[in-house]
Amino acid sequence: MPWNNAGQLPLTHRLQLRIELAWVKPAIWRRVVVPETITLPKLHQVIQAVMGWLDCHLHEFEIAGERYGVPDPDYDFEPVRTEQRVRLATALGGAKSFRYVYDFGDDWEHRIKVERRLPPDPLFDTALCIAGANASPPEDVGGEPGYADFVAAMADPNHPEHHDMRAWHGEPFDPTAFDVTAVDLRLHRIKI
Repeated sequence: MPWNNAGQLPLTHRLQLRIELAWVKPAIWRRVVVPETITLPKLHQVIQAVMGWLDCHLHEFEIAGERYGVPDPDYDFEPVRTEQRVRLATALGGAKSFRYVYDFGDDWEHRIKVERRLPPDPLFDTALCIAGANASPPEDVGGEPGYADFVAAMADPNHPEHHDMRAWHGEPFDPTAFDVTAVDLRLHRIKI
């Protein structure tokens, strides 16, 4: 394994991931680079940051046939393995794609594909968003069907739900908006 410039800590390869929100058209996606040794809890934080969400709900990873998350005794009808200290590279094994579900009420399923394994970089010690498209749905909008209704109502001042949705959301909403710089500022706050 390569070592950093000080010869102290081993350097790690990086993974380029494409994160896409399932069932939503036009596609909402992000391309991020993370250390392959990132833990699943840290990857959860990365996904929350790139989607602009607030981590208000439960989540789960499904990787190589295993389910990982935060075990909750109130929802133990299908127990998950704890995600604590599980590293992405270890969980992946040889898998090239996996799922992440956020908010079991809205059921936001993300399809995540490992696009490339990149060589170590001694200057890289965080997550980085390098591309993406379209705005993420607001929290608690009601899943894919609720999001479609929300977009339609926000786009049409004559829609019967326009004023209520505008008041609920608190500001205008552009479903095509995506700001990679704003995403990277949120990612910068995460200590990988």
